[in-house]
Amino acid sequence: MDNAVVPTRANAAAAALPMVEPAGFGARIAAIPGKTKLMFGLGVAGLAALVIAMTMWSNQGDYKVLYANLSDKDGGAIIAQLSQMNVPYRHADGGAAILVPAAKVHDARLKLAAAGLPKGSVVGYELMDGARFGQTQFQERLTFQRGLEGELTRSITALAAVQNARVHLALPNQNGFFREQQKPTASVMLTLYPGRTLDRAQIAGIVHLVSSSVPEMNPKAVSVLDQTGALLTGDQANAQAGLDAQQLQYVAQVEAGYQKRIFELLEPLVGRDNLRATVTADIDFSQSEATSEEFSPNQGKDAAAAIRSQQVSESSGSNGGAPSGVPGAASNQPPVPATAPVTGAAQPLQAAQSGGNSNSRRDAVTNYEVDKTVRVTRNATGAVKRLNAAVVVNHRSSTDAKGKTTTTPLTSDEIGKLTALVQESIGFKQERGDSVKVINAPFKVEKIEKVDIPLWKQPEIIDMLRAAAVPAGLALLGLVVFFGMIRPAMKAALAPPPPPAPGQQLSAVVDDDNALPGAPGGAVAALPAPRSNEHLDAARALAKENPAAVANIVRGWVSGEAA
Repeated sequence: MDNAVVPTRANAAAAALPMVEPAGFGARIAAIPGKTKLMFGLGVAGLAALVIAMTMWSNQGDYKVLYANLSDKDGGAIIAQLSQMNVPYRHADGGAAILVPAAKVHDARLKLAAAGLPKGSVVGYELMDGARFGQTQFQERLTFQRGLEGELTRSITALAAVQNARVHLALPNQNGFFREQQKPTASVMLTLYPGRTLDRAQIAGIVHLVSSSVPEMNPKAVSVLDQTGALLTGDQANAQAGLDAQQLQYVAQVEAGYQKRIFELLEPLVGRDNLRATVTADIDFSQSEATSEEFSPNQGKDAAAAIRSQQVSESSGSNGGAPSGVPGAASNQPPVPATAPVTGAAQPLQAAQSGGNSNSRRDAVTNYEVDKTVRVTRNATGAVKRLNAAVVVNHRSSTDAKGKTTTTPLTSDEIGKLTALVQESIGFKQERGDSVKVINAPFKVEKIEKVDIPLWKQPEIIDMLRAAAVPAGLALLGLVVFFGMIRPAMKAALAPPPPPAPGQQLSAVVDDDNALPGAPGGAVAALPAPRSNEHLDAARALAKENPAAVANIVRGWVSGEAA
């Protein structure tokens, strides 16, 4: 009876004790609550995303400009092509520039060039390549005109000072009547870079380029304007109304040259920061040409006049004596021979007595060479008409032994010497109206207060913080995810199992099929010593409370029967 009761109680006690098996890492993960599992999964996913973002950010490196100043059409086409090529890009300057990683700039440019990008907003003769079948003559002429305008625009924008240009051509229709044909005209709109100007030679080159590209176009029919609406081409009267950019630049160079002479001459005497000088030059850019003709006297005192041609004409003649005297026998008698000697003085008398007439004529024409002097005088442009120089010299400063600085004015003799030096340096001419004024005055020295900029406001620190903000933020977010979501779940999974309640330790020993971990060489590894005597105390308490059950368990171990 007792024997039958003892096994029953032992079996009941064994049944009351649950089987406790050592749990693995998977079992421990499965035993974690669902909320903790969800936080663990989200934490692992977030940490992986942060690692990927950090890697991508570190691999991006420095970005450089791929293309700048693109039109909206070309910019959209380039961005679409970069997306197909899997090339990261950024925008800069409000979308005016496209940036790509520095290592991919040249590769991207070559691939985009192979794809025909950027096409550019200006099109030229390539419009003729896409000629459609059945287009009218008007469409063909319009396409040719657009292509010609595009080619001229490309040529003009090649200039260093021109940022953008637009060319408008007016090409009239040609007819069979030559007198009624209209001449073509052109207008050019230029957008210059800030601070750039065009001189007359460059403007003339643009006009010549446009007029030479269009048949029968007169250079005067080309108008060139800048972005301010100012007409750059015009008649000579308007051009001479004021100074152009080249003349203003020449005046500035002349004045700067004179100022440099003054500074180089006086700075060694008064000091580098003790001198201020300015020079105003009045330059004459007028062009004049004079022609004069001078005639010298025909016969000078020292030199005889040169005879160019001489003509002499002489003529002489005589008439027979007419009858004279009283008609009669006496008058018909022959003359009586003369008894007195015939002299020259008596010949006229004889001729008069004989009644004969004689005449002679002499004409002389002499042409002399006329002295003529033709003098042409052309005045040179850019001549200096007048110079005005103003120089201010600081007071002389001296420092005593105690370090105190005092200033004293210059004497009149010293100012006179400085004035003479300035006059000699600029080539002073009294008859030209030049003026030089040198004065001595104390310079006002403004104290510059040193401003202590806080460390967090310094530009270097701000740039460093901006550069480190992204990686620091990602690292901080990763720490938050790890310690807030992943670490609690891992701590719960890796925590040791709770100790069994009293009376449950033997169930872990009875029918224990778990093999002990083997040592190298097949030897049985020794069990670690228990950390505490809690299990042993529980077994002793169970033996005291229910000795029959313990005896039945020991009997089963000895006989090898199942519990």
